[in-house]
Amino acid sequence: MTLTATATALLGLVAWALLLIVLLVNQRGLLVLSGKMAVNAFHPDGSNTPSNFGQRLVRTHANCLENLPLQAALLLYAMASAQTDITEPLALLLLGARLFQSLMHLISTSPLFVWLRFAAFFVQLAILAWWLLQFAGLAG
Repeated sequence: MTLTATATALLGLVAWALLLIVLLVNQRGLLVLSGKMAVNAFHPDGSNTPSNFGQRLVRTHANCLENLPLQAALLLYAMASAQTDITEPLALLLLGARLFQSLMHLISTSPLFVWLRFAAFFVQLAILAWWLLQFAGLAG
């Protein structure tokens, strides 16, 4: 069985969210095991970890989960309704934009990186809106 771009994007989005939570658990586990933090001392937003990276990692993971339902719903709809011809051309771009947005968030919160994150987020929104219009028969 050949994996389509639509299926690859769906699995990639899920795998990326899973990888981020594994990184988060690993980071927190290392802090606990090294004695730098108590197991019950973590703030839900990661704001009290020794570096800003912990907070950015928490927010990056949360952002992935916030957007995954919309992305997955349209990809699954395309697959279930045999309309992957709509999603195939842009599915991997959607995944790439998601990965890029996350990586920019993990690297820095400087204005340049925030603008880059926003651009990647906008690409994702534009793709989802385009697909929705096409599914509804309102475009192309």
